[in-house]
Amino acid sequence: MSRPTVFLLPGLVCDAAVWREQRAALSFADCFIPSYGEADSLTGMAHSVLRAMPAQPVALAGHSMGGRVALEIARLAPERIERIALLDTGIDPIAEGEAGAQERQKREALLQIAREQGMREMGAQWARGMVHEDFLNAPVFNDILEMIGRCTPAIFAAQIKALLNRPDATAVLAGLRCPTLLLCGRQDAWSPLARHERMHALCPGSELVVIEHSGHMCTMEQPAAVSRALVDWMLAPGKP
Repeated sequence: MSRPTVFLLPGLVCDAAVWREQRAALSFADCFIPSYGEADSLTGMAHSVLRAMPAQPVALAGHSMGGRVALEIARLAPERIERIALLDTGIDPIAEGEAGAQERQKREALLQIAREQGMREMGAQWARGMVHEDFLNAPVFNDILEMIGRCTPAIFAAQIKALLNRPDATAVLAGLRCPTLLLCGRQDAWSPLARHERMHALCPGSELVVIEHSGHMCTMEQPAAVSRALVDWMLAPGKP
């Protein structure tokens, strides 16, 4: 039998480090972790991944913004996906009114910090809300800051633009007919568990896995638990 292929899609200002432990755990598969370059739309990011994907269907896992990219790929080319995993992500567009204006303002303020003080300093402020409080003084938090520091303000700006213009992916999620894993850190304040429970209800046949003692950066905060869930997802029977 040929080896399975899995594409692991990073989130906002993340790189291959966010999937390091999972890539090792999925050693029985051919794993690819793409970069979006300076694409400034989720559609552009999805097209860049599709160009790198083989002709045969693949397993597709996306964390945070990467989950939204995965759903955009599912909208554009569902026949290219054999199974899908969505981690700490969402499906809603930017909110209307004051809530949307506040999100836009907060993201633009972070971009200003990145441009004036550097990406790592931006991360030092932003990432504190992204992890479980017990990890704020742990080595993993420094690993996250180093990863953010490798990103550039130009890429950050492009990805913020993409997220501020994100589409409503509700119909895409509801239309998935492949093995679907939804996974979320229990203490994720950025993409909370309640959101994933709603997504689970919208997606017939999906599996919801909750990662204990973890915030938004679950692949780095609790790598072993996330890896177990992804291995189980990869080994589960596909479509009949």
